[in-house]
Amino acid sequence: MRRETAPGLDRKRLITAAFEVLEMAGLEGLSMRRLATHLGVQAPAIYWHVQDKAQLLGIMARDIYASAYAVTPDANDWREWLILFGHALRARFGAHRDGARLCAMATPLASADPAAHADHLAASLEAFGLDQQTALSFQAAVISYTLGWATFEANGPMHAFLDRIMAFDDNFWVGLDAMVRGFNRASLSSPDRGAS
Repeated sequence: MRRETAPGLDRKRLITAAFEVLEMAGLEGLSMRRLATHLGVQAPAIYWHVQDKAQLLGIMARDIYASAYAVTPDANDWREWLILFGHALRARFGAHRDGARLCAMATPLASADPAAHADHLAASLEAFGLDQQTALSFQAAVISYTLGWATFEANGPMHAFLDRIMAFDDNFWVGLDAMVRGFNRASLSSPDRGAS
C-alpha cells in the first residue's frame, strides 16, 4: 500500500523538526509520535521519509558530524587540522541537547557505502600526506576523546564537579593537544606495533 506524504513535508524539514524536538524533550523524549505532533502531521507521514527511529537518529548524527567537518578551519598541517577538528566537533556536540549521546548511540545508515565514507573522511588528512588508514585512525582517536569530553560536559552535575577540580574547558585543550602531538605517522605501519 502506498504511503501518503504530508504536503510540504520533506526530509530536510523533518530533520530540522527532529532537532527541535530533541532540544525541547531530550533524547528520551524524541519519539516518532512526538515528532509527528510537532510537525502537525500523522505519524505515518514521517515513514515516507525515514524507515524508523534508528534511521532518523543516524541521519541526525551524520548531520552533526558533517557540520563539524564543514566548519573546521583551514590548517597548515595534519596535527593542526586534527586539533581544529576536535574543537569544531566539541562545539557541534554542544550545539544540540544530548548531541554527544545521540552520536554515541546512533547506528550507521544502511545506505552508507563504507569505502566511499572512508574516502570522504580521510580526504582532509590525506591532503597533508597521511595514508588513509592513518588518517582514519587519528580521526577516530580525536572523535572518541571529544565524544567522551562532551558527554561529561553535557552532564550538568558531573561538569560542575569536574569544574571544581580542574579548569574543565582549558583541560580539553591540554588533553587534545597532548594526544595529537603524540601521534606518530609511522606507528600504524610499524611491525613492532603490538610488541610489548
